[in-house]
Amino acid sequence: MNDIQKGILKTSSETLSRKDDHLDLCSQKNVNSNGSAGWEHIKLPHSALPDLNFDEINLETQFLDQKFSAPFLISSMTGGSPRGEKINETLALFAQEMKIPMGVGSQRIVLEQKSFQQKNSGPFNLRKIAPRAILYANIGAVQLNYGVTTRDCLYLVENLQAQALILHLNPLQEAIQKEGDRNFKNLWPKISEICKQSPVPVILKETGCGLDAQTCVLAQEAGIKAVDVAGFGGTHWGYIEGLRHTERANLGEQFRSWGIPTVEALIQARTALRSSFPVIASGGIRNGLDAAKAFYLGAELAGLALPFLKAIEDTAENDQIEKLKKVYFDLCEGLKISLFCTNSTNIAKLKEKGLELYEVEPD
Repeated sequence: MNDIQKGILKTSSETLSRKDDHLDLCSQKNVNSNGSAGWEHIKLPHSALPDLNFDEINLETQFLDQKFSAPFLISSMTGGSPRGEKINETLALFAQEMKIPMGVGSQRIVLEQKSFQQKNSGPFNLRKIAPRAILYANIGAVQLNYGVTTRDCLYLVENLQAQALILHLNPLQEAIQKEGDRNFKNLWPKISEICKQSPVPVILKETGCGLDAQTCVLAQEAGIKAVDVAGFGGTHWGYIEGLRHTERANLGEQFRSWGIPTVEALIQARTALRSSFPVIASGGIRNGLDAAKAFYLGAELAGLALPFLKAIEDTAENDQIEKLKKVYFDLCEGLKISLFCTNSTNIAKLKEKGLELYEVEPD
């Protein structure tokens, strides 16, 4: 093995170690933001006599020309390490059975190990487990300034046989992370080129600090097909990076309150974008009522990560799918009750009730 190959393996090993650190901290520590996503401030319009039958409420939804049984997204979490791969396999099987989409964790490790792999092998080889699952590929946008090319991004889509590509933004996390990549300069032309060449829709998302209105507008102009506001109020990755290294702990604590609360980020996005532009809400969504409030504010999908991760990490392997189903059915039941008590037969009807909150640019 030459020095270049040894260097690639060393980099991959460091990446895998970081992924497992993240899993340990999310499973064992309180890694939530030091503040609220804002769901408690949103009140849905109650109907004392809903003119509908609860059993006829329909949660089916359309997103990026794909049809799902319910408007929930399994948000990007992990992958690459043996532990992460096992989690992804379980989630992919679950997503396939429930007919909801799943975002995989950052696939940077796939590119780091690419020269050692055969096609459709190595990390994130989920199609052998879940051939019919709706899977979204994922890479950090900042990596476009560190050697990742448009061709690499298309390779990730092809290798996963993905139905969409997520480019994630995490400036605070990278700034606090001891080994973080901090050059975010001039990324828009590179993002635009990926959008032009990608055979699947490209989604831009934050990772827990929220997308601001200007970034949403620039994303739309660059050719992004949907945004995930991924706001403050759930898992806080800046704080997690502080926990990973004692010499960075003070920084993690300082910035644990940093970010745009999910409710505010969602309102900013929905106000800034055309009415038909798809918006995903994630960040501190913990139940069906939170999700209903997100749809009332104009979201198309509600993304969750930590509740699904906890269901796996806290459960024996043979029982994990059933535990995930319980989490999912509880989400659906809370959402259905919210629709019922607002006299809404489906998600679209609930969104219509919230339209008056915005002055949205017409299509």
